[in-house]
Amino acid sequence: MERTLWVVGLVALAALVFFGMWRGWHNRARRQAAELPDFPAPPGEPGSELRPAATGMYVGTTRATDWQDRIAVGDIGHRANGSAHLHATGLLIKRTGASDLWIPAESVVDCRLDHKLANKVVPGAGLVVVTWRLGEVLLDTGFRGDDKDAQTEWVEAIRALAPADEAVDPAPARPEESTGGSAESRQEEK
Repeated sequence: MERTLWVVGLVALAALVFFGMWRGWHNRARRQAAELPDFPAPPGEPGSELRPAATGMYVGTTRATDWQDRIAVGDIGHRANGSAHLHATGLLIKRTGASDLWIPAESVVDCRLDHKLANKVVPGAGLVVVTWRLGEVLLDTGFRGDDKDAQTEWVEAIRALAPADEAVDPAPARPEESTGGSAESRQEEK
């Protein structure tokens, strides 16, 4: 009888933990849906592809200022296998079992190789991370291609989509930068 009570207690505890995780994810999605504009829909005809499609895994989308702040709106927060398609009009990530993600060319800010995004860390610089603008919010979207040798070419091709006048630094200014330097450097200038 005592063993049965322990098992029932552990099952109830596990159920409570999973319920808390589920509720937290849905609260995050609801809060972000109020803060973010709608994600752009892929065009019917995006044009010819600039590069051959790359197969791999969509890792996720986060705010550009925090690699762990995963966007949970709709199914954008779910990892999925898929393929990346680069067009002159934007980047289309077709995801298996999830909706497609479209990043218009005019929204692209920068692209880089990185080793971490959306709570996933890979050895070396194994992720193509696109920094792009959704309304007034900068986002990072990561894709891990199967062909690691082509990733540098993908980064350069996606960077070429970015408008020339777009700012490249998505990191917020540190307090001493926004006030014109530290107190000591201002004292030295006087």
